[in-house]
Amino acid sequence: MSRIVVVEDESAIAELIAINLRHAGHEVTLAASAEQAQRAIDAVLPDLVVLDWMLPGQSGLALARQWRASERTRELPIIMLTARGEESDKVAGLDAGADDYIAKPFSTNELMARIRAVLRRKAPEALEDQVEVAGLRLDPSTRRISRRTAQGDIDLKMGPTEFRLLHFLMTHPERVHSRAQLLDQVWGDHVFVEERTVDVHIRRLRCALEPSGHDSLVQTVRGSGYRFSTQQESAAPVR
Repeated sequence: MSRIVVVEDESAIAELIAINLRHAGHEVTLAASAEQAQRAIDAVLPDLVVLDWMLPGQSGLALARQWRASERTRELPIIMLTARGEESDKVAGLDAGADDYIAKPFSTNELMARIRAVLRRKAPEALEDQVEVAGLRLDPSTRRISRRTAQGDIDLKMGPTEFRLLHFLMTHPERVHSRAQLLDQVWGDHVFVEERTVDVHIRRLRCALEPSGHDSLVQTVRGSGYRFSTQQESAAPVR
């Protein structure tokens, strides 16, 4: 389930978007101004923001620029939704850091498709799409992890934190993630726990993957962090 902030001062439009997002299984926070939006993002970093340009006080365009200038929100996916539909407006919105730009009036089906596309590109772990890497299959909707074999599927059991950790690693294969990055992405950027907590859960994750032989895919990169390899044969974790 992904967390989405909808920044829209027209309540009817905001509620329409929220209804469709919640129906699709997303967690939605509404904000009617730039100030409310900033408070929501300061509290919990969402997976995506749907941002109106014309807002009371600070504009959505200025807000997008502000987020792109901040290290914490630099990679925050943003879809700009606005009545300003001229080509020059679209260019300005994209230049300000928006990942996509939709002009009003809009189709809710198109908006939902654009949201899925941006999440798939920038935050795939926020989607309910099934993921399969090196024969290991993870289904977020059923919370099932399995390995395909000629005799059938082998189900693997693990705790909720290990599940979220594996989901994030599998949707970002071969990338090296520091402990701090994993804490932000899996535990949440406002959860204050020791970085060594990640090591404990990595060990638990490897133990849970041992029955299928996929524990070797979770690799330690000395001095940097961890990665999930797509090549089972060459993987050799350093414990």
